[in-house]
Amino acid sequence: MSTAPSDPAVSVNALSQPLVAALIQDAARLRLGVSRMDNGCTVVDAGINVRGSLEAGRRIAAICMAGLGDVRLVANPAFADWPWQVSVTTSQPVLACLASQYAGWNLGIDDPARPGKKFHALGSGPARALARREPLFQTLGYHDQAISSCLVLETDRLPPPGLADKVAADCGLEPVRLTLILTPTGSLAGVVQIAARVVEVGLHKAHELGFPLEHIVDALGTTPLPPPVGEGLAAMGRTNDTILFGGQVHLFVSSSDAEAEQLAQRLPCSTSRDYGKPFAQVFADYQYDFFQVDPLLFSPSRVAVTVLDSGKTFLGGQLDSHLLYRSFDLAAG
Repeated sequence: MSTAPSDPAVSVNALSQPLVAALIQDAARLRLGVSRMDNGCTVVDAGINVRGSLEAGRRIAAICMAGLGDVRLVANPAFADWPWQVSVTTSQPVLACLASQYAGWNLGIDDPARPGKKFHALGSGPARALARREPLFQTLGYHDQAISSCLVLETDRLPPPGLADKVAADCGLEPVRLTLILTPTGSLAGVVQIAARVVEVGLHKAHELGFPLEHIVDALGTTPLPPPVGEGLAAMGRTNDTILFGGQVHLFVSSSDAEAEQLAQRLPCSTSRDYGKPFAQVFADYQYDFFQVDPLLFSPSRVAVTVLDSGKTFLGGQLDSHLLYRSFDLAAG
């Protein structure tokens, strides 16, 4: 049974296509590279062989949300020594964040450029709603239809053409109708588009906790902008830590006060057994086995849940500037 509104009139792929076209048109000033594979798939490089930019990351984050969310870089009053944050708002939180933005498509394929090895990447964006390869879509009850699509890959390598063939086939498209946008985790564009998942991270944990998704009506969130860093583990650590130690999410819900209060208490990352040290250290402590990490760790640092019927707001969690600055390698002034 679906636990979220499913409006077939809202196509996350159709809504994202003008944003993709505009990104490609502005590629030069955004420091992006645009090319075509032999199979016709368009590839947008946002940080592998080009520098990319923060603005590109902001616009890619909006593409990931299918234009159903507003993403901005704004001043950050919560952390005196870290002046900028990513701000996200959406009036369609379930469609924008879970049906499109969530990096839930785990892709792997043999890499001809490295015999015996595979190319791996996490896929985010509207193409997920065409392929529906994840169990989450059975819960959402949402299935998009479109003639063109886009998938954002978190990767620091150019994908082999076979990956585009696979994604296009799973989406029911010809490769020429597919655009792949590549954002390395530690790049300028990558840190923005990953940090912009702050609301999505909150919604995903709410779902894991059993809170009915159809009760989440509106949402907004902020998180500090992580500093780019080229090394893979450090980049993964910082993009997780910004939400774990500095992410704030405000959910507006149509539930009882008791349900909202329980959600506010259970949603923050501080309720996890693995909370209390930077993510890179947590990962290393588990010998780099991602599946050993407590899945409930991945959630915002501080949450507010407002009940629309009663007007009451419940708070949970706390910000942690010490752990955030440690992760960001911030030198004392």
